[in-house]
This record gives sequence, C-alpha cells and structure tokens, in this order.
Amino acid sequence: MQLRPYQSAALSTCWDYLRNRTGNPAIVLPTGAGKSPLMAAIARDAYQNWGGRVGVIAHTQELVGQNFDKFRKVAPDLPAGIYSASLNRRDRFDPIMFMQIQSVAHRADALGKFDLLLIDEGHRIPLKGEGRYRRFIEGCRRWSPNLRVVILTATPYRLQGQAVPICGPDYIATEIAYEARIPDLIADGYLSPLISIAGDNPDLSAVHLKGGEYIEDELADAMIRLVERTADDLVRRAAERRAIIVFCVNVAHAEAVRDALTRRGVATGLVHGGTPKGERTALLDQFQDGQLRAMVNVNVLSEGFDAPHIDCVVMLRPTKSPGMYYQQVGRGFRMAPGKANCLVLDYAGNVLEHGPVDQIRVRTPRPGKAAEVQAGKAKQCPGCETLLPFGTRTCPECGHQFTHSAPDHLDRPVNAPVLSSERERVVVSLPVSSVKYERHVGKGGKLDSMRATYQCGLRRVHEWICVEHGGFAGRKALEWWIRRDPAGVPPRTVEEALGRAYGLPTPARITVDETDKYPQVLGCEWDAEAVAEQQATTLEARKTPAWLAEAMSGLSSA
Repeated sequence: MQLRPYQSAALSTCWDYLRNRTGNPAIVLPTGAGKSPLMAAIARDAYQNWGGRVGVIAHTQELVGQNFDKFRKVAPDLPAGIYSASLNRRDRFDPIMFMQIQSVAHRADALGKFDLLLIDEGHRIPLKGEGRYRRFIEGCRRWSPNLRVVILTATPYRLQGQAVPICGPDYIATEIAYEARIPDLIADGYLSPLISIAGDNPDLSAVHLKGGEYIEDELADAMIRLVERTADDLVRRAAERRAIIVFCVNVAHAEAVRDALTRRGVATGLVHGGTPKGERTALLDQFQDGQLRAMVNVNVLSEGFDAPHIDCVVMLRPTKSPGMYYQQVGRGFRMAPGKANCLVLDYAGNVLEHGPVDQIRVRTPRPGKAAEVQAGKAKQCPGCETLLPFGTRTCPECGHQFTHSAPDHLDRPVNAPVLSSERERVVVSLPVSSVKYERHVGKGGKLDSMRATYQCGLRRVHEWICVEHGGFAGRKALEWWIRRDPAGVPPRTVEEALGRAYGLPTPARITVDETDKYPQVLGCEWDAEAVAEQQATTLEARKTPAWLAEAMSGLSSA
C-alpha cells in the first residue's frame, strides 16, 4: 500500500515533531482521507527504525479491526496483536498492539511498556478530568515516563457549551502538527465533492438546551410532526441518488422516517444502538450491496462507517456539536466508481449553525459562558451568538427576534452552502503604501508569530507569518519568505524575522479574500523596478564593509 502525497507529508511532519519538539502532536485528516494507512505507517516506522513499542487505540471494534487490516497491508511481516473483548482477542505482548479503549482502560499495568500511542478519533479524549483515555495514558506513563502520544482526528474540536479546540498546553494534544484541507483533497481527486440545494432557513430558537446541546425529547417531538412532508421533499430531490444515509434524533423519529420512505417506494433499513448485532450486520450488508437504497440511523453510523457509494446525506437531527455535524456530512466524502458528487440535504439547520464543513467555526473557550449555557441559565442568539437571559425577546446586539412557536425543523433543506467553495467569494485587489512588522504573542500557550500589517489607503490588512511553527503553518511561512527573499536563508525565529523584515520588498498590491469574518491575503503583486532596487540594496548591505575586509586581511597576513 502506497501512501498518498498528503499522507506522506503528514508522516514526515509527525516524525519531525516527535524528534524536535516536546508535547504531543495532532494530525487532522478529513473523513475518507485515510487515517488508518497513516497510522500503520507511523507504527511501522516506530518499530523498524527505532525499536519502539506502539499502541493503536480506537473506540469501536470496527475501527480496531479496520486499523489492524490496514496495518497488515502496509507491513504484512511485522508482529502485531489485538486486545478487544468485542473481537474476542486479548493479545498482550506484541510489539505493535491494536486496542479497543473500553477493553484496556484499566489494564495498562497488564500490557507492559509503550513508547508511542496513536489514538484514532482522538477528539473523544476529554479536555479535563479522567475518563478511559486519560486513565489508560496515565497508566502507560507509569511504565514509560517519556511516552509520546499522537492524536489523529477529522474534527479537532469538542462541544463544551460551545465548540472549542482539543489542542492546548493543558490537554493531551499540544498542537496541530499537520492538517489536510478538504478543498485541496477534493481538487486533487481524493475526496468526493459535496453539493447542496438552496431552500429556506429554519428557526430553532425555541428549542431548549442542556449541556450545550438540544434537549432530545423536545427535538424528536418536533421532527416527527413534519416527517411526511419532509419525506415527500427528500424523495423528490434525491430521485437520481443511489445510496442515501439519513440521521435522526431518536428511535421513534427514525422509525417514522423509515416507514415514510418505505411507503414512497424507497427500500429503507434502520439501525440504532439497540439493534441486535446480527440484524445490524445484515442490514448494513444489504445497504452496501444496493439491496437497500436508504439507511436511517440514530447515532451509530456517524463514525467508523465506510460506505463509499453514499451519494446523498440527509440531516434531520439538529445539533450544537460541530463534531457530530462534520461526521454526518463526512459520510459522503469517500470516492466510488460512478459517483460524481454527494448531495447534502440539511433539513436541520446545521450548516447555518456551524458554517461550511471545511470552515467550521471554533471558538476559544470562555469558561463563564460555557458554564452558564451548560447550567441552562442562558441562551445564545443565533444571529450574533451573544449570551442572553432565557426571557429575552429581542437581541440587543443584532435585533434577532425570538419566537414562541414550537421547536421545528423544515420540510425543505436550508439555504446554506455545505462547502465554502459553493459560496460566491468576495476577492479584492488593494494598493499597498507601506508594511509594518511586529511580534504577535501567541495565546493559550501557542507559539509567537510575526504579524505583517499592510496599509492600503485608510484600511489595514493583517497577515500572520508563523516562522517558528511546524506543519502547514511553518511551510506557508517558509514560502512567504522565499517569495520576498529568494537568495537569502529564511529566518528560524520571530526575533530574526523582525530584524530582517524591513529589508524585504514592499508589494505594490495585495489580493484579499473578504468573504469570511477575517480577511485573508491570497497573494501579492510586485513593482519590478522597486523589487530590483530593494534586492540590490539588500545584497549591498550583505557585503563585508571595506574597513572590516581590510582588517581581516591584515589579521590573515599576520
């Protein structure tokens, strides 16, 4: 099995981080991009090149088996074992172990020393407290104080009253070392394009929250009332689709959706947490074989379910969790023969809630705000996200009107693009009169960077150059510097960059994408004469001064 270019880049970045940095890196690959082969390659290299013992951890038996099978394709001759009660395997002393966290959480002492742990779906690790993952990691550290952990995930955030990053100095994952971007993988033909259909916007402002998420019973009651009308619209819009996956709130809601689709001639199956194992396997096999055209589910097919032929994702379950939203949409990313794209029908307002799936909004944690939301003492305005008392009728910040209608979802999909590329981009070209460089202090334990501020008439546009970072940000900083100083050696520190920045040429114009909240500098245009003059001045400044050359010559003669 040959790694794809971005998997090879992630592998190289991972080892560079483990060799040269402290802490634990996170690697972000979109759903369908192939985390299993990457984990197999990391485990192979750790064992072959360094003699290390590796543990690969997942939370379901399906993922454990899938990761083990991929390892066998990458390294068929290397010794490896499985510890999973669900798979009836309890190997203990193999140098490479594939483990189900539920089976090993309390058994770190019985499994011996590990040098490296790879955690699949690592966003499941609690940010604080204990939990199975943290308990096992701490148990392993008693054997190996220098244990390193690599987190692999498609969703580097958790719901803590709001969406917050999983990386930080106080968390298991220190920072994101490598991230493959969804638009790039779609453009390169590794992921299926997603398309969405314009519709109307739902109003879920009357749905109560608990722990930062919608209250399930209220949500399910509302959904069931619109099942028949939703089914009519769904069948019409998905008429040309061959494999449909539907996400519902609870079992009663899912059963109503299955029955409605069946009455409309769509062969439909249903799986949920209470479906017997044998029945579940049979239904999923029928869906994979094409005997069932639609598969309705409740919280069981969001992660670890690999059905590349899915070409229609239907969301009937609103969620405040960006991870759940991403995992649902992500079922449509995989490529399959004859599949041109995947249609996403969002009847739940999730795209409006979280943004395009490749630009999900994640915020820095604000403990007081999260605590109030989780305690049920406040609500968030869906227009501007201001925290407000539950009794507020009109948001004082943006004017949003809260209704008193029953919680509802639509019988038509929402009018919002599921990919940022579907939106009409707002790109402008601005003249630059000057550039100011200064240190930008990283927050929350993050590394500092150099901030470039372009003066464009009365406007200022900022760009951050992360010269001390690794992974994608570090490579972008390297490219940024080389474009401006191709003959020089790029700086390694922010201090060095600031000392040399004012010797760089000033662009005549910058191209800026203003579509999103924060403008992004896409490129620069240069005045050829000004650049040549700047480079000549820089080269002259690099020459050894005449007085120093004469002194050095005298010392050499002596």
